[in-house]
Amino acid sequence: MKYKHILVALDLSKESHLLIDRAVSLAELVGAKVSFIHIDGTHGEIYPELIDIQAEPELKPLNEPSNKWLTEFQKYTTFPIEHFWVGTGDLSNKVSLAVTDTEVDLIICGHHHDFLSKIISYSRPLINHSLVDILVVPISS
Repeated sequence: MKYKHILVALDLSKESHLLIDRAVSLAELVGAKVSFIHIDGTHGEIYPELIDIQAEPELKPLNEPSNKWLTEFQKYTTFPIEHFWVGTGDLSNKVSLAVTDTEVDLIICGHHHDFLSKIISYSRPLINHSLVDILVVPISS
């Protein structure tokens, strides 16, 4: 299958570089666009909409340490990033919005292989709600 738009679900850690690298590599092979999404679920849904910090770089939707991570991810690759959505609330719901609004046809997310991830998995609800293909990249702990 030839993907047209790849969405990378990022958390605020260096492990997200692996996901970005995977997306860029695949996008270069098939000529796809790449977008990023980060959803902060730590405080619930503070605001319902997704903010595209790629289109509106002056917006700083999260706290300063989180915004520094987002800026670092934008600078990490020279591959053009179509959108970089940031939001709060439930990851699977917000990813579904991004997929529907922009015809994303592949989601890339990571999954940690540690004890906590066996109990609380952010990728599992995403997998259960997704209407498009998902590439789950194992991340060593």
